[in-house]
Amino acid sequence: MANQPTNDQQQQQLTIELGEKEAEGIYSNLAIISHSPAEFVIDFTRILPNVPKARVHARIVMTPQHAKLLLHALADNITKFEGQYGDIPVDGQQPIPTGMGIN
Repeated sequence: MANQPTNDQQQQQLTIELGEKEAEGIYSNLAIISHSPAEFVIDFTRILPNVPKARVHARIVMTPQHAKLLLHALADNITKFEGQYGDIPVDGQQPIPTGMGIN
């Protein structure tokens, strides 16, 4: 017999609140990803022309399992996006600058 969700699992709902500040979002054109055996750390920053320094605007820390779930969710959403709007070009973009340290 296949595992079927119980009525409690089917009716469980999650309410997610989005604050006003978070709803504005933060623009990022560079993500720096590092990891340890216990977690993945993603620092979101933005680099600007003629500005040699970048500041981290948001840091997300997650378990390796959640990082893999995020990978699959992003891949699924990119596939759907490209199906609707066409391929996302990535060739010819500027290379990531070397020697950028995080302070």
